[in-house]
Parts: sequence; structure tokens; C-alpha cells
Amino acid sequence: MNDLLHHFAVSLPSHVADTPIATVWKVTQADGTAAALKVYKDGSAGEEAPGFDLLRAWEGRGAARLLGRTKGAALLEWLDGPTLGDMVRDESEEIATIELGQTARRLHAQIPVLTTPLPSLADRFNALMTARYETTCPQATKVTIDAARGLAANLLPNQKDIRPLHGDLHHDNIKGSGRGFLAFDAKGVLGERTYDLANALRNPIGAEDHYRQPAVIQHRVKIWAAAFDVSETRLLQWAAAHAALSLAWTNNGLFKQEEPSEIALIDQFLAFAHQTTRA
Repeated sequence: MNDLLHHFAVSLPSHVADTPIATVWKVTQADGTAAALKVYKDGSAGEEAPGFDLLRAWEGRGAARLLGRTKGAALLEWLDGPTLGDMVRDESEEIATIELGQTARRLHAQIPVLTTPLPSLADRFNALMTARYETTCPQATKVTIDAARGLAANLLPNQKDIRPLHGDLHHDNIKGSGRGFLAFDAKGVLGERTYDLANALRNPIGAEDHYRQPAVIQHRVKIWAAAFDVSETRLLQWAAAHAALSLAWTNNGLFKQEEPSEIALIDQFLAFAHQTTRA
């Protein structure tokens, strides 16, 4: 830790949070301003490394600035908060919905130029396309997952407006700051722009009963599709495909007895996508 503090010329580390793979510290820079130091527990950013390449290319446009980086750590602009997730959990859904759409719009106002290739969306979805069913998996789950997988199989070879994506854009990865709401914790993936809002429809954590309400889903889709200038139908289709992908990740590629609420959410995305197609 002392070596990292010296390398980044920061001091006074204060523990902020732990993730499964990293520890986050609030530190003080030489000019007295705060910064966030993210230190990876195994000494490597691993799959999160492309996200830092993307943050550097964004240069603070809609996202936290990357101030410095080593193989196993990153120094980032400090964001005071709150997160948009905090706002939803505090029953400020409408403001959070509008700000999320505007943050996504700012992120994609320009296409960043990267010198390192990003993983493709097709590679990301391989986990869903190769997932299997355990013999005890309910038939209703199979029907829903097969429908979402079919959507993915159609969307992936027919992507529109392919560009670098945040890859994990949701309420708890957007935080307030002196520069407004900014995204952080980018994963970095290359794919259709619409996909960057897909995960937000099943967030934030701790507000599951809220974001699963049909009226909330439909309102968010309408606001975000307009702010981001994308198709409501494709946004819902990507949301269904991503939700199934998330379950494949959670189950390590073997679908079992799923939580009915998760399958019901995918069913809602599928049904609303069908409705918007017919409208």
C-alpha cells in the first residue's frame, strides 16, 4: 500500500468499500483534493482493465476522470455522491430516471478513440448462448430463457451503431459530483449503443419490488429511449437478453430452479417488447 501511495503521490488513505476483487480508499492528492484509489486484491485489474482504457478515452466526458493507473490499481476522480441508486431507494425515482438518461447521452455524445481493442458484445453473450439446463429446471424457465436467447441470437449479428460501451451502466455506477452526475466502474465492451441502457432496467439493488412494477418499466423505457435516441423495442429486447445473460453468469452456465421473480421480469421485458413492435 505504501508503494502505491508513493507512486500516485497521495496520502491519508481512508477505507471506503470492498468488492469481491478490490478495495477502494479515499486518498488526498498533493494539491489537497480527494481521489479514489482502487486496489485489486490479486494485483491485476483483469476483466476490468478495458474499462479503465475507456475511462481514459472519455477524458471525463460524462464519466469519472482516470487520474493514474498501474497493473493492479487505479486512481480516479473522487465523486461525493449520492448515487442514482441511493436516490431511487430514497423514492426519488423520477429524478434518477432523468439523470440516468442524460448521463448515458453525455457518455455517448462523442465516440472515444481507443488504442486497445475492447471485448465484443458477442463474446460477452457467449455465456448465455452456451448455457445448459439442469434436468430439474422448470419448463416455464426454459421457455423464457429460450425466448431471450433467441432474441440475443437475432440482435447480435444485426447490431446498430456499434461503439465502445460502458458495459455496466446502472444506477449504482452513476454518482453525483461537482461536475454533475458521472459514470464510473466501466467494464468496456464493443457493441450496439442501445445495449448500454439494458442493465439499468433491472436496477438498483435493494429496489427490486419497485423496478419490477410494469408502470416503472414502461416509464423508464419511454424516458431513456427518448433521451438516448434509441428504439423502445430494441431497448426492451436487449434488456431481456441481458437479464438472461445475468442469470447465466449467476448460475455458472447451468440453469436450475430460478427465482420466479427474475423469470417474471424477463417475461415482462419480452411482453413489452412485443407490444411496442405491434404499436
